[in-house]
Amino acid sequence: MSFDYFNSGTLVQEDVELLEELYTQLDIGHQLVVFNDDVNTFDWVIESLIDICNHTVEQATQCSMFIHYRGKYAVKHGIEDELLPMKDALHDRGISASIEKCN
Repeated sequence: MSFDYFNSGTLVQEDVELLEELYTQLDIGHQLVVFNDDVNTFDWVIESLIDICNHTVEQATQCSMFIHYRGKYAVKHGIEDELLPMKDALHDRGISASIEKCN
């Protein structure tokens, strides 16, 4: 493995491939998306984001506003395996959510 990150001012191809492999192994490119509906109240969504996603009151309030006005919002980013129980817990509370791969 090469630790010379620059070769004549450019990244060494071997290093680029190593970085791509590390990003793939880390698998941090997922987001938990919550969708707006006409059923759940702001208070319920805020309380759920605090309880399930460990948001602060401010974070949960901002997320709920984005959800309301944009129709959906990514409330959490991370590893798919960590987001899955959060999605399921939101579903259990009647809140529509999905896990999407980040672009």
